[in-house]
Amino acid sequence: VQLQASGGGLVQTGDSLRLSCVASARTFSALAVAWFRQAPGQEREFVAAISRSFTNYEDSVKGRFTISRDNTNNMVYLQMNNLKPEDTAVYYCAAAQTLSVTRTRSQYRYWGQGTQVTVSS
Repeated sequence: VQLQASGGGLVQTGDSLRLSCVASARTFSALAVAWFRQAPGQEREFVAAISRSFTNYEDSVKGRFTISRDNTNNMVYLQMNNLKPEDTAVYYCAAAQTLSVTRTRSQYRYWGQGTQVTVSS
């Protein structure tokens, strides 16, 4: 499985961005897909995940971020609204061969390259 993330950029506080992740996988619909992020000097942290039927969000993004998927086109999206400077990070999409919306980084076997999101105050 190969993943490619895109959609990052430089925005101001309160703006929106939509990140996209395209996957090359024959059984994409069976994969859980997540977004993680990593700020400079910090650990890579969970942001959101989606399975066939469920979603899971990190508390700080609940109500602002929405993860969705398009199984026809092997796409996962992260709509990010009301962005804050603390959302600044490199965002990675990752996939796991599981039906659960796990937050555990080690359970995600497949990773895409990151896309930079910078939110200025």
